[in-house]
Amino acid sequence: MPNHQKRPAIFANLLILLVLGVVSSPSKGSDERSGEVIYKEMCARCHGASGLGSPKEYPRSLIGDKSVSQLAALIATTMPEDDPGACEGSDAMVVAEYIYNAFYSRTAQARIKPARIELSRLTVRQYRNALADIVGSFRTSGTYDDKRGLRGEYSKVGRRNGGIGSVVRTDPEVKFDFGVSSPGVETIDAREFSIRWSGSVLAAATFVEPYPSWQEFSIRWSGSVLAPETGLYDFVVRSDQAVRLWVNDTKKPLIDAGVKSGNDAEFRGTIFLVAGRAYPIKLEFSKAKQGVRDDKKKVKFKPVHSSIALAWQLPHRPVEVIAGRYLTPKEFPESYTVTTPFPPDDRSVGYERGTSISKEWDKAATDAAIETATYVGAHLKELSGVRDDAKERKDALRGFCVKFAERAFRRPLTDDQKALYVDHQLMDATHLDLAVTRVILLILKSPRFLYREVGLEKPDGYDVASRLSFGLWDSPPDNVLLQAAADGKLKTRDEVAKQGERMVTDSRTKAKVREFFLQWLRVEDVPDLSKDNDEYPDFDETIASDLRTSLDLFIEDVVWGESSDYRRLLQSDEIYLNGQLARFYGADLPLDADYTKISLDQGERAGLLTHPYLMARFSYAGATSPIHRGVFLARSVLGRALRPPPVAAAPLAADLHPDLSTRERVTLQTSPINCSTCHSMINPLGFTLEHFDTTGRYRKEENKRPVDASGMYQTKTGKRVGFSGAKDLADFLANSEETHTAFVEQLFHHMVQQPARAFGPDTLTDLRRSFESNSFHIRKLLVEFMASTALTPRPVAP
Repeated sequence: MPNHQKRPAIFANLLILLVLGVVSSPSKGSDERSGEVIYKEMCARCHGASGLGSPKEYPRSLIGDKSVSQLAALIATTMPEDDPGACEGSDAMVVAEYIYNAFYSRTAQARIKPARIELSRLTVRQYRNALADIVGSFRTSGTYDDKRGLRGEYSKVGRRNGGIGSVVRTDPEVKFDFGVSSPGVETIDAREFSIRWSGSVLAAATFVEPYPSWQEFSIRWSGSVLAPETGLYDFVVRSDQAVRLWVNDTKKPLIDAGVKSGNDAEFRGTIFLVAGRAYPIKLEFSKAKQGVRDDKKKVKFKPVHSSIALAWQLPHRPVEVIAGRYLTPKEFPESYTVTTPFPPDDRSVGYERGTSISKEWDKAATDAAIETATYVGAHLKELSGVRDDAKERKDALRGFCVKFAERAFRRPLTDDQKALYVDHQLMDATHLDLAVTRVILLILKSPRFLYREVGLEKPDGYDVASRLSFGLWDSPPDNVLLQAAADGKLKTRDEVAKQGERMVTDSRTKAKVREFFLQWLRVEDVPDLSKDNDEYPDFDETIASDLRTSLDLFIEDVVWGESSDYRRLLQSDEIYLNGQLARFYGADLPLDADYTKISLDQGERAGLLTHPYLMARFSYAGATSPIHRGVFLARSVLGRALRPPPVAAAPLAADLHPDLSTRERVTLQTSPINCSTCHSMINPLGFTLEHFDTTGRYRKEENKRPVDASGMYQTKTGKRVGFSGAKDLADFLANSEETHTAFVEQLFHHMVQQPARAFGPDTLTDLRRSFESNSFHIRKLLVEFMASTALTPRPVAP
């Protein structure tokens, strides 16, 4: 049998080694050899002189997050690979201490290769946001408030006067079945007027008909729609009458079925939207009379059914009626969106960063610049406010171009820059519109626009403003920030924090933070949650989509609620369910109930850890996956480094081991010695969630046997902590420094998009302590990120 298959489970033997005194007892000659000497004799041939590995024997660098005692136990039981046990006792301890301090630990790595703030270009998200805000700055802007729904204007239509009897109100959603009656808006409250959509069939309803003459009527809904994600949206209007829909374009309809013909009752239009922005939307509905005249020229009309629903299909989601939380009666201006596809940003370090340039990225940036310049040219009169026949048109357009450049470069232009980017293009230009297009192209291909982190020993107010805005919004500074920079009001930590507090509630911050949580939870790509149809026939794509919404609502409630307490993410026993989810998960809600926050399963839930969407995500079609759940807990929640498995292994089939529980099958599958290094941590964490089946429903039994949800975790300091289930685990995680540090570091990286240690060796510790002292307030932590980094000098590259 190969030597590597003889290794015992590392962490299981750690306790035995400590109890027996193996680690602490001296081995022969240990008092004469230092850890460095032992390493050179027994380890360097595989791991290299500096722990960088060797191409043939061990290509991976010797870097990780185990403690000295954990390393000592690992060495004592598994090393050297060709002679396990040859290095034990105090030899194992001293060589572990040498490895840890020389190159293994984060502190050692920081000493060998100090982290530095990296030169970075705009990420794809930042590029799209930047152009949306730069172009949008030339339009009247608005703020997203708490009003929800769309403004509905109901009009009775007559043959002679065109329209009478208008009634205006706010409708939470557009999903109505009027039957053969009129809307009855004179007497019906908006809440009574709302009809639920179920599947692809509109529910029938009876409406009060105070004015029988309303055989013809029209409705116009207007306002704005907030995009929660970036991507292609399919807007869907379902109606048996004439309809037209405009989205982000007040002139050209996205859907034009104004002349109803045939039996089509569903109409679609696709548009690209950027997350965190409100787009103008308008929907027109018209019901006309249908009938014949008799010989006496009297009109006989037959009753005609009418209905309408406004739905959409978010990226990777099923079609669903647009919920009121995404609608506002306030009309925002048109927003520019770059549709040019970009290659994805590098995420090899765990967060998106723009530190590499490829031919594909450069081409995409050029194509996007052309797309933007074309758009500006087509809307030049509106954006510049300069008429085609205006006197001194060249001077007015020059002013527009200078302002465009200043907003793109995030600071005022010097005279030389004005000459380079603007004057040289407009000088002697025969066609001014074409010259403006050249200016826009030159600006958008300039490094002053494309790069945002450059070497600066003394950042000025405009640099600070950009770091604030890109940190919280992934976008350039607004007028308030630019004015503060011009007035010299961004020189102190308190001034930066004050601006951060203003900015943190912006919808762009909410969109960026939402994206972090989706990445942190490993669900940003909307995974396939299909389940075994024989065992879970009621779990369909509608349930899966509703669970995604439930997850969004829970995160939003915690992060943007008054306390913004991180611990609630792990310890809350409340969950958002609608009627369909309540029926599936055994809660007491009416079938047509909207999302409601309730306590489920008598307090057995533990926030995100047991949310049904995540439980379904980290499961197979017919069985749970303690391994996937344990990996999520180790990597995301605890911030532990896990190496990829040496080989891919399919799970043991349940039908081949019918007498074994999932826990027993996983234990059997991961019993080989070469699995134990990682699975001794992964499995015990994942087992704590075994009370939740593959759909996330709570269970006490599996195959008529009691579920064993006990588990344990060995901290970085070597302490072993036991858990009896998810609630025990959640309580430990909510109060663990390891967990707090991991969350702070990952959120920092997502927001600042630079290595945390590049801002100083104590940065993470200071941020964690600030987080704890502020009662784990997530929004205050975001502001603290900005206050701690915006004023930091960026070293000039050598």
